[in-house]
Amino acid sequence: MDEKLHPVAIEHLPFFITAPGQTDVLFNVMVVFMLAAVLVVGNLYFQLHAFPERMAHRTNVVQMEVVAVLALISLFTHNHLFWIAGLLLALVRIPDFSTPMQSIAGSLEKLADQRDGGSGPPALAAGMAASPEKIAAPVAALTDPHAENRDPDAEAPNADPQTPKQGH
Repeated sequence: MDEKLHPVAIEHLPFFITAPGQTDVLFNVMVVFMLAAVLVVGNLYFQLHAFPERMAHRTNVVQMEVVAVLALISLFTHNHLFWIAGLLLALVRIPDFSTPMQSIAGSLEKLADQRDGGSGPPALAAGMAASPEKIAAPVAALTDPHAENRDPDAEAPNADPQTPKQGH
């Protein structure tokens, strides 16, 4: 500020007022500070916004995907209800029903294969056409509570009663 001051200006000017044509240091510092503040606050916002999704990583895959979708909907709509729903869903552990059902289905396939006497996959799973008798026999054995107590040499319910049994 070597130049002559304006006649209306006071004699002592604050440090942040610069002379014409010189760099405004305070403005440059504030620009850098505001850019850093926006980046830090935005990062914290996104970290907080992704918190339910990070919590849901210890749950099953379907639950994690639902929580992630709720977080995205909340992010784009600015509706906090979706974020709260995602947070509550991430906190509650939903039981896994599909794994036991797949285990039961696999066990039933093995059981049906053993009753058919085969060592490979069941006929329907292999793509071959199975006869109705091969399908009905294991199903009847599984659904009939008295199948264990039935005499294997007894005649079939739809067999002709006039023909004598062979082997006795």
